[in-house]
Amino acid sequence: MFLTISTTGIPERPATDLGFLLHKHPGRTQAFSTSYGTAHVFYPEASEERCTAALLLEVDPVALVRRGKGKGRGGAPDAALAQYVNDRPYAASSLLAVALSAVFSSAMRGVCTARPERAAQPLPLRVEVPALPARGGAELVRALFEPLGWTVAVTPVPLDERFPEWGDSRYVGLVLDAPDGKLTLGEALRHLYVLLPVLDDAKHYWVSPDEVDKLLRAGEGWLADHPEQQVITSRYLARRWSLTREARERLELVRLADADDTDVEEIDNAVDERSDTEEKPVPLAVRRREAILAALTAAGAARVLDLGCGQGQLVQALLKDTRFTEIVGIDVSMRALTVASRRLGLDRMGERQAERVKLLQGSLAYTDKRLKGYDAAVLSEVIEHVDVERLPALEYAVFGSARPRTVLVTTPNVEYNVRWETLPAGHTRHGDHRFEWTREEFGAWAHEVAQRHGYGVEFIPVGDDDPEVGPPTQMAVFTRTEQTEQTRPAATTTEKNTRGVRAA
Repeated sequence: MFLTISTTGIPERPATDLGFLLHKHPGRTQAFSTSYGTAHVFYPEASEERCTAALLLEVDPVALVRRGKGKGRGGAPDAALAQYVNDRPYAASSLLAVALSAVFSSAMRGVCTARPERAAQPLPLRVEVPALPARGGAELVRALFEPLGWTVAVTPVPLDERFPEWGDSRYVGLVLDAPDGKLTLGEALRHLYVLLPVLDDAKHYWVSPDEVDKLLRAGEGWLADHPEQQVITSRYLARRWSLTREARERLELVRLADADDTDVEEIDNAVDERSDTEEKPVPLAVRRREAILAALTAAGAARVLDLGCGQGQLVQALLKDTRFTEIVGIDVSMRALTVASRRLGLDRMGERQAERVKLLQGSLAYTDKRLKGYDAAVLSEVIEHVDVERLPALEYAVFGSARPRTVLVTTPNVEYNVRWETLPAGHTRHGDHRFEWTREEFGAWAHEVAQRHGYGVEFIPVGDDDPEVGPPTQMAVFTRTEQTEQTRPAATTTEKNTRGVRAA
């Protein structure tokens, strides 16, 4: 894996200042150990007029496999061989991005004690990456880099020069030029750190929730307004919908914070309204959890189910309140439960605290005796991820079989989507949403569920309640009114349940 960064200079501002900015001396070749091999930094040329720093990453394919936690182990001989025979050692990817961050960490932050004034100044820069996987082709490469001030030259790499009829491979040679006055070195490095793995679209490590913070730090000052923000966040976060949604919500808040103070209408119509006295708007995800906690407290619930708990954010919030004496998180994904366990620190938790929480694997499409006897159950941003034809099964499992005293259901309000400038018209908030309901559709479904199973229902807006399109999130609070078990299975009412559903 190979990448070069070049700049030009004049006697008053020699190009060799690049060595100070990168914290790597042009007169020496330096090597740095990484988790997957060795990164070498050297300077093919270094004069006052022109200076080039090169980063060469030698990847150890055996270490890559051993640290890959079994990725690609499918049992077939070709799957086993693919662990060792692939493009990882040769083409720019997340491996190179991690090496950039490790070797040039100070430069990426814009820190240079020897030349602080130069670190803050734009430089004439040229970046060359000979082999770059580009899933999306040259068009996507240009769409990612050109809005940031780069002049982009993309050269497709043919599959085989001897057989031009085979066409081009998915690899390109990339040259980026930024004339003086456009970008600082720190900005350039942060662009590469984010966009190289985005183009590769295949991270070599498990993407955990802290990747959102890394993305926002590297994307500070440019990602919030990037026209391809959706592609960048989705690919950088390995298409994990919950993390992508969190990143986009936080980026929207950043964009609003930077908006002109006179643009009152835009701010008022946003997901999170802020006043002059607020230091930082509260993200919608946080407001959603606060609304759920308030509703559970008002219901007097002590033993709570978090159905579809995902990575445990709500479970974590519930644990902080001692009024909730027993908290059970249920999810079909063992991977999500593993992340939730790490988030909660179950292996380090004290005995008394550990007695209050439990994580279980289970599907909400089936009745489960483990779910009976609880004060409340929460379905937070869950139902929209369920296929329409399976909603009656979920309904019966929760309301007909488990029958907690209180059930909270939150889901996006599709009417509010017009307030999201970054959301294309007609699109749902996430590709995994099977549907998104209007307030009327959600109300009709909730009233029918309540009537079938002996519950009353009321609705609470979550987020700012727009007078035209309502709140961004709608919440239904179901309270059981009948003590007898309901015997009519919801599976017989599929047609009625799905009337008015807006499919994704």
